[in-house]
Amino acid sequence: MIQNAIAPVDQLWRSVRREAENILANDPLFGASLSSAIFDHADFGRALAHQIGERLGKTADDRELFARVAREAFHAAPDLIDAASLDLQSIAVHDPATKGLLPPLLNFKGYVALQAWRVSNWLWLHERTDLALLLQSLSSDSLQVSIHPSASIGTSVFLDHATGIIVGAFAVIGDEVTILQNVTIGRKQALPGRAPRIGRGVLLSTGATILGDVSIGDFAKIGAGALIEQDVPAGCTAVGMPARLVNCAEAGLPA
Repeated sequence: MIQNAIAPVDQLWRSVRREAENILANDPLFGASLSSAIFDHADFGRALAHQIGERLGKTADDRELFARVAREAFHAAPDLIDAASLDLQSIAVHDPATKGLLPPLLNFKGYVALQAWRVSNWLWLHERTDLALLLQSLSSDSLQVSIHPSASIGTSVFLDHATGIIVGAFAVIGDEVTILQNVTIGRKQALPGRAPRIGRGVLLSTGATILGDVSIGDFAKIGAGALIEQDVPAGCTAVGMPARLVNCAEAGLPA
């Protein structure tokens, strides 16, 4: 595992391969399954595209199609690979349930759903909206994560457990945000104005709902089951339905 610093993508890929090689040496039965996931690929981007195809496709043809779409996006926009690398390293550093890079790459559906969204967002921005929306639909069906391709999401983002997460059109999510299961971020039906803006380092706990033209300040914490329909200042904690502020510590410390 990479420690204490953000590694470039090529170094991350070498670390992933070393982890896979160690598994193959210690558990040949499981290690043999890593060929198609890791050893058959020349770089991180191709391995990630394979994961997206495997998770979204229901048939062999579908899996190859979606992997090819992801490879196309990664080739045209290498910053997508950089973002995926940051997301993966953030999980490995901050999640106590994992000790390496390979487990979230292979097994964390929230990670794959986020990278599938990055591909769909690239398609959306290049006016390939039908294919972008198809990826959103497949991610919702297969991974229980529905992120509209018009949303904006930063890097080092962690979708933890990643079941029942909904991010609506034009929502904005900053860097280093953690989102737990059953979180909804969207516009109000009666007020079709701006979508929520989520600042850097925010924690959105299980079952939180953020609706409408609201701003969640940097490093704020939203409690489990909270309903947010008003702005939450930076560094504050909001709990309850409707939400109330229970403390507003100094901003600047990660949630």
